Amino acid sequence: MNQNEQKILVAETAIDTLLEKGKIFSGMKIGLGTGSTAMPAVKRLAYHIQNGTLKDVKAVVTSFQTQNACQDYGIPVYSLNDKIIGGQLDLAIDGADEVDPDCNCIKGGGAAHVREKLVEYNSKIFVVIADSTKAVNTIGTKFPVPVEIIGEARIPVTNALNAMGAKCVLREGVRKCGPVITDNGNQILDCTWETPINVPEMEDKINNIVGVVENGLFAKNKPIVFVAKEDGTVEQRNWH
Repeated sequence: MNQNEQKILVAETAIDTLLEKGKIFSGMKIGLGTGSTAMPAVKRLAYHIQNGTLKDVKAVVTSFQTQNACQDYGIPVYSLNDKIIGGQLDLAIDGADEVDPDCNCIKGGGAAHVREKLVEYNSKIFVVIADSTKAVNTIGTKFPVPVEIIGEARIPVTNALNAMGAKCVLREGVRKCGPVITDNGNQILDCTWETPINVPEMEDKINNIVGVVENGLFAKNKPIVFVAKEDGTVEQRNWH
């Protein structure tokens, strides 16, 4: 299977399996992620709502992309701050840019990692869906870790990250002059290291830098992981 086929397979398999095992249910509060793997999951969730298998699902989204998809599919969207949500979700599902054997992830290739972390760290169950190219042995040396920063702090934050062994590149816009501006109005430094990093430790160290809003390392709310393979099978990790 090619990469796009794997994304659809893993999204549909994850939603169907979670529904079958009772981890997705009517009336639940669900966080919906962003990106090319998350979108087929939103579509599959909408399918089950439209056919009556699921009812009264309340969604909290992580980006304008996901909000638009939910509006198109008729899935009601709320904020974490709404009283009906109360700052706590039953389950969140999202893709990842990399996931290692310990279920640590990099997220934020689509610049939505701050809202993704808000949603996924405030969810009882976190689920990651990925194609085979996203499954890696170590994190930090290939796909860059995004660090969302206050624009005025770019140089001091870069200096602090360099001191921690990171090589930093300001993310530039496509078909736009200048840096990418996130949904939160901030800029992003993409960071790589020469050697693999300790993900939980580095997540905290980066966030302790003044001027950093949040980073794309996800190590604290360990997800259930579904990984599609080229042979058409789907591996499950950390099922609980």
